[in-house]
Amino acid sequence: MTRGVQTLTLALLAGTAIAAPTTSARAQDTLLLDEIVVTGAQEPRSADRTAPSVSVLSADDIARTGEVRMTEVLARLPGVGVLARGPIGTQTGLTIRGVSQNYIKVLVDGIDVSDPSAPQVAYDFGRLSSLDFGRVEVLRGSQSAVHGGQAIGGVVSLDAPRLAEEGTHNQVTLEAGSMKTASGAWTFGHKTADTDIGFTYSHIRTDGFSAADENAGNTEDDGYEATRLAVHAERQFESGLLLGVSGFAQNDTSDIDSAFGVPADAYETGDHRERGARLYAQFDTGRIAHQISASYYTTYRSYTSAYGPYDYDGTRRALEWKASTDLGAGRLSFGLDRKIETYEGTYVAGRVSNTLTGAFAEYAFSPLAGVDLVGSLRHDDNTRFGGQTTGRLAATWALRDDLIVRGAFGTGFRAPSGYELYDAYAGNPNLTPETSRSLDLGIEKKLANGALRATLFRVDTDDLIDYVGGGYVQIAGKTRRQGVELEAEGRLSGKLGYTLAYTYTDASNPLLSASSSWNASFGRHQLALGLDAEITEKLTGNLILRHVADRQTLPDYTVLNAALGYAVNDHTEAYLRIENLTNEQYQLWPGYGTSDRALYAGIRATF
Repeated sequence: MTRGVQTLTLALLAGTAIAAPTTSARAQDTLLLDEIVVTGAQEPRSADRTAPSVSVLSADDIARTGEVRMTEVLARLPGVGVLARGPIGTQTGLTIRGVSQNYIKVLVDGIDVSDPSAPQVAYDFGRLSSLDFGRVEVLRGSQSAVHGGQAIGGVVSLDAPRLAEEGTHNQVTLEAGSMKTASGAWTFGHKTADTDIGFTYSHIRTDGFSAADENAGNTEDDGYEATRLAVHAERQFESGLLLGVSGFAQNDTSDIDSAFGVPADAYETGDHRERGARLYAQFDTGRIAHQISASYYTTYRSYTSAYGPYDYDGTRRALEWKASTDLGAGRLSFGLDRKIETYEGTYVAGRVSNTLTGAFAEYAFSPLAGVDLVGSLRHDDNTRFGGQTTGRLAATWALRDDLIVRGAFGTGFRAPSGYELYDAYAGNPNLTPETSRSLDLGIEKKLANGALRATLFRVDTDDLIDYVGGGYVQIAGKTRRQGVELEAEGRLSGKLGYTLAYTYTDASNPLLSASSSWNASFGRHQLALGLDAEITEKLTGNLILRHVADRQTLPDYTVLNAALGYAVNDHTEAYLRIENLTNEQYQLWPGYGTSDRALYAGIRATF
């Protein structure tokens, strides 16, 4: 087996397996492998040797939450905030350390899915369901030197479920509950020594609730319906060549209460189509391991409202070649990539096209026992703005087997989007790229049954592009996000486990006005506390508390979600979950509502 194939195999074994019902016996029989981080560098690395702050969720982690809306799963992680404008299907963004989705790279099965037709080439998380994914990585801090422009706040990588062991497996999940909600998913996987194939099919339908806050007198339910199919196939040949393909397609419709930013009951519907595909190969030539890939992504959005129809169409075609080899005392990775993005929409004349070409190199080595250094350098050429060079230096130092120090410094940039430049009403063709610097310094203490982590962070951005006074402008000078992340996880006893994630973010930016889009209501203080308990041999419980305080424009809030699971047998689990157990009345974005107390029941079976 080639080194490149070994790397990929380890990455897949790390957590993309089809989830099975979690019982105490199953948990005790699980072999804990060193966790692999795929997005932290040009080659996958073990978590203990990854310097940037990263969170990894396995299929079991996702299933244990019981959440269907993926943003609810992500909101439990350090530094992650959710900015939703209503129920599932409505526009939803993330913040990482107070940095908005405009600065977050999003990958689905290795495909860049940031929308080229969106105002800031950002991804809309509002249509994501946890039923479709078996592994999530959230990488925090500036990653432009590894992932190119836009990855200033971090990278979110989502992968469809895959098998970790040979065999044929199916998983079926069915759920129904409040607001006439029904959802279901079927995941199939077949794996042999040299072949891995599978697919996931899901469907969700709900009447929803009013996107415009019902406490302001809005009564119209805003529903959502979506169907998604994801497939993958991979084959290892005797020659060492590995070939693979993955793809997905999603169609959805939603009702929206959004009259040009003023939430109110209105007849407005959105139709959305999304397609992605990636073909990749790994092979060796002598001492050099190669990986080549070609990907395609397209998204189409169409809206109908009292203001008339409007639509947006974006595509991205990408090619990448990456090579790795042992050099001296370390490992060198280098390569080239090229992306062609196109965008057209109702308020833009003609089709806007942009080509981005990148060259990158990375060197990883261990100068001393327990010390790992990774230096990354990248140059991107943008057909509109010329060249941008970014770099990152990352280090880990294992002071002891149970004590690790981490540090990373990186630079980044974000080029203006086609919408920011050429929109007929808000566009500004004089905009230039933003640049940034990001610093992380962290420490991890491993416990007998868990771990403690603390990370200091800072992100500085020059020449920020902001929406002020009805149009996009460039803010001269420096804006800053800084703070601390605290994490804890483990077991208080054999039957009680806990997770804790707290983030303090200082976002004092005197350069920005009160109406700045950067003054989003993410909260200086974010706390997520989770408990999972084995109540009896067959009955399990899960409780998650989220508290967000000191928001710029909205009051504090505390939300409590709960779930119970019952193991019918070794392969079937019935569950009950309650969202917003205390019926908290709060908003995630000014004027837009959130769910009242809601009850859902489901069943999950593997065979």
